[in-house]
Amino acid sequence: MIRRTALAAIACMAFTCAFAAAAPGAVNAEYALSKDGLYIANVVESFHVKDDQYRIESDSTPAGVLAAFVRTRIKVLSSGSVTPAGLQPEKSEYTRLDDASKNLSAVFNWPARELNLAYEGKSEKLPLPSGIQDRLSVMYQFMFLTPDKVKRLEFQMTNGKKIENYRYDLAGTEVLDTPLGKIKTLHLVKHRDPGENGAEVWLATDRNLFPVKLAILENDGSRFEQTITRLNIK
Repeated sequence: MIRRTALAAIACMAFTCAFAAAAPGAVNAEYALSKDGLYIANVVESFHVKDDQYRIESDSTPAGVLAAFVRTRIKVLSSGSVTPAGLQPEKSEYTRLDDASKNLSAVFNWPARELNLAYEGKSEKLPLPSGIQDRLSVMYQFMFLTPDKVKRLEFQMTNGKKIENYRYDLAGTEVLDTPLGKIKTLHLVKHRDPGENGAEVWLATDRNLFPVKLAILENDGSRFEQTITRLNIK
């Protein structure tokens, strides 16, 4: 759920070479997703590392007033290696269990420096930039950072259809009132060019810089927010 800015060389400097913190070996988290203040879905995620290999799973199901009418279930998976630079994705999958035509996959072929994308019944090969992340792994990369490294982040990410450039700037510190209590956070805001969606992320300063709140502002004015409701870090 993140969006934009920078070149591969800059991405290496900002989001690859900056890693220093030791990330946890396991995370289990749960979020409440809302649209314009209306609770619409529950998101359950898990992150596990074994033998320098990681796996992240995210499962979203309708909740609140939508639960009785919408049967959509979305699963997102990311797997790959844990390196001194953080997470290096090797495979990413986005699955709509009610509509297979919307499924996406990305295979990161690092030896050949190729990104293999499959979507809408077609496939595409793109050059594979250094430091690139997928839509799920990028949210767990923050755990490899130290607070002094998040003043400005520039990186590239694939959403399963293309590669996009992103830049996030530190907007300041903020104390969030969450179901887990008050959490001190670093508030990052995405650089937004005309016609792009806006995005924000809040990282818990005392919980491995884990994202405890995300927000997306669509061009039509709709606002999606994902707020932590459960978090276990080991």
